Amino acid sequence: MALLAPPARADERTDGAYGRLQGDLTLVAGLGGVAAARGPRGEGELRVRYLESVGVFGSYEDGAVFSSGAEPRRLVAAGAEVRPFFLGRWLTGREARRARLDLVLDSIGLELAAVWSQPAGSPFGHDVGMQAGLAVEVPIVGEATGPWLGIHGGLRWSEQELGSGRVADADERGAYLTITLAWHQVVVAHVVDVGDEAPR
Repeated sequence: MALLAPPARADERTDGAYGRLQGDLTLVAGLGGVAAARGPRGEGELRVRYLESVGVFGSYEDGAVFSSGAEPRRLVAAGAEVRPFFLGRWLTGREARRARLDLVLDSIGLELAAVWSQPAGSPFGHDVGMQAGLAVEVPIVGEATGPWLGIHGGLRWSEQELGSGRVADADERGAYLTITLAWHQVVVAHVVDVGDEAPR
């Protein structure tokens, strides 16, 4: 397992890691808003990332936050994300050595999630679907741990469209754009060296 860990470098501030390798997990908690075709919703999210490269996330959206009458009124998404650039660029020394630029480029990721929504007058989870999107994040202080601005956008499909391949109305497919302010915390969880310790 230890072979999966990237090599240590003397100074993460100048070598392009900017604190991302001070631990193996990054915990993210954020709040923001979602712009969608049928009204805005408030949003909260939690994310866990391994070596800033792959992770899982969950988000909750609620139209009551803005009293917008958004449709659907509530929505939960849970899925996975992949951020393919960081380790490859860092291990090959292709950083720009400018903190915000490197961190923004390495934050570009792909997201895929299942979606459960609640249209007005229906129970929660009445509609099920999926979403696929792109994301980019901007560090406010130029370090891995600290406040970040996140932008996530993509498309959502209903279960009906996924099953039939046809779109009957705007409720079955829609674009979304989420903007969040989040705190990122790099922590040591020893994921890469579980079981590596020699027996005593």
